[in-house]
Amino acid sequence: MRMRRITAALALAGLGLVPQLALAQADKPVIDAVESYFDFVDANGGTILAEQIPAEDYKKFHVLDVRDAGQFAKEHIPGAVNIEWRKVFAERAQLPKGKTILVYCNTSSFAAQVAMALRLDGFENVRMLYGGFNQWKAAGGMEAHARASKKQ
Repeated sequence: MRMRRITAALALAGLGLVPQLALAQADKPVIDAVESYFDFVDANGGTILAEQIPAEDYKKFHVLDVRDAGQFAKEHIPGAVNIEWRKVFAERAQLPKGKTILVYCNTSSFAAQVAMALRLDGFENVRMLYGGFNQWKAAGGMEAHARASKKQ
């Protein structure tokens, strides 16, 4: 029940309904869960830049594309699995607990919501691709790390 409330709160926040939520009295279990999340999460929120990931390291991640199926079909990070952001929490049993999950969308907005919801559910292995797919492509995609290394 607690996770349903958290999921609903996150979904409403994503729709821009935060002011209305602020007027509502939050349940203590929800408050406790959010407080413990912010105690746990590191300063960068688990973000990672494309330039920090050598091409061969993508195989070490469970790469999760949370965009819609049409965008995924057009192009995606090689090896990625597609679950639309709205469905990830309901389908979280499919996600590995023992492998780092690298989640991305186009810009990081939906990926951030997915990462937070998964962390609140106990996934400690979630990383978010900073800037999303658009930034990943602009940085050089699979070669972003190699390009960044050459510049130094």
